[in-house]
Amino acid sequence: MAKLKWGMIGGGEGSQIGPAHQLSARLDGLFDFCAGALDHRPDYGVDYGQRLGLGDRAYGGWQEMLQGEKKRDDRIDLVTVATPNSTHFEITKAFLEGGFNVLCEKPMTMTVEEGEHIVSIAKKTGNICAVNYGYTGYSLVRHMKAMIARGDIGKIRLVNTEFAHGHHADAADADNPRVRWRYDPALAGVSAQFADCGIHALHMASFVTGQNVTKLSADTVSCIDIRTLEDDAMVNFRMDGGAVGRLWTSSIAIGRQHGLAIQVFGETGGLRWSQEQPNQLYYMPLGERLQVIERGEANLSPEADRTTRVTIGHAEGMPLAFANIYADLAEAISARKEGRAIDPAANLYPKAEDGLRSMAAVHAVAASGKADGEWLDARPKSMR
Repeated sequence: MAKLKWGMIGGGEGSQIGPAHQLSARLDGLFDFCAGALDHRPDYGVDYGQRLGLGDRAYGGWQEMLQGEKKRDDRIDLVTVATPNSTHFEITKAFLEGGFNVLCEKPMTMTVEEGEHIVSIAKKTGNICAVNYGYTGYSLVRHMKAMIARGDIGKIRLVNTEFAHGHHADAADADNPRVRWRYDPALAGVSAQFADCGIHALHMASFVTGQNVTKLSADTVSCIDIRTLEDDAMVNFRMDGGAVGRLWTSSIAIGRQHGLAIQVFGETGGLRWSQEQPNQLYYMPLGERLQVIERGEANLSPEADRTTRVTIGHAEGMPLAFANIYADLAEAISARKEGRAIDPAANLYPKAEDGLRSMAAVHAVAASGKADGEWLDARPKSMR
């Protein structure tokens, strides 16, 4: 596989997510970091990019980067959009229409209509549009998906998933700019905690079960009462394969750190996994003893083997999970260039359709929360 060229928009010096993308994209030697518009302040972005070795491909803004890369014979093969939520649609749309493959941070858009538009553009142009639900890159999450698909726990009855932390629990910190924007409708949209973290848990439920959410009922609350948007939500949902779902997400759960976890219960067994202990998948066959599946052990699925780099007993963390998404995308881009089929074990990266479904669910949660938990259709109109 020939080495590909990668660029990033946002993720500047001091950002939370930028360093993770830099590490993840280059981890396997599949991408070279060639171009970037890394800060909304042009001078800062250019300076940081040049210090990272981007030279004249350190751009002052994303529009400049788009025009500059379109003119090059050695243009980037993939651009990551790691900017504030309210800018995702505009930038993703422009680069897709400009002929580039895009990995967009979640949420992909602010509205369902924007999501429908992105899906339409990706189909029309044939360019890849992926969404960074990066936790689906964990090896044992993929093995969990494979076990469910092959029927190891029978027909799925119940999914219980959560993403709860306590890092926004201090009311005295509510005016901190790094916190405040998340609860500002002008910047975050119709939802705060569910759009930020809950959609990771909801997407995880769909990813591992192979089922999509059809309807939901939500109880949302702002426990810090000066916030306009919710900092805690409980969501019940139903899936198109018959599974029942329960989801809790919170940013005021003091004592919780990361808090992404999922349990799936079928007719003949159960599975559970937690992002804070990602090397173990717990499997309970009906009427038998609990089994602990270790990442890196023998006889796992091809999906798990492909996404394991470190020998058993050593920790693999979030950047390596993100790196698996980049490895999937490298395989998808290379397969298209070479006119061959993608490796099925790599065709697991979250796509624009996943971003659209998530945005429809975000709006359904917000509306249901305001309507005292009314059950609402969680699907975008194009998928009903």
